[in-house]
Amino acid sequence: MIYQTYTSEDLLRFIYKETSAKESIDMAAALEKDYRLKEEYNMLKESISILPKVTFSPSRNSLKRILNYSATTTLETC
Repeated sequence: MIYQTYTSEDLLRFIYKETSAKESIDMAAALEKDYRLKEEYNMLKESISILPKVTFSPSRNSLKRILNYSATTTLETC
């Protein structure tokens, strides 16, 4: 049987739900079997949980400019 080697980046994609359904199933199975992978996963989850929660929102001027631009451009058809 061939085992997939997962990186920290793979774990982060899994944590942030950026993996495909198949990748998620495979990763979940690997986490159950590989103690070291599970430890790294837990460390990343804990690290993420202590990051400050930041939200961004555009200024009203930015939104107005985007909407104006959108209203003045035409949709190109193939």
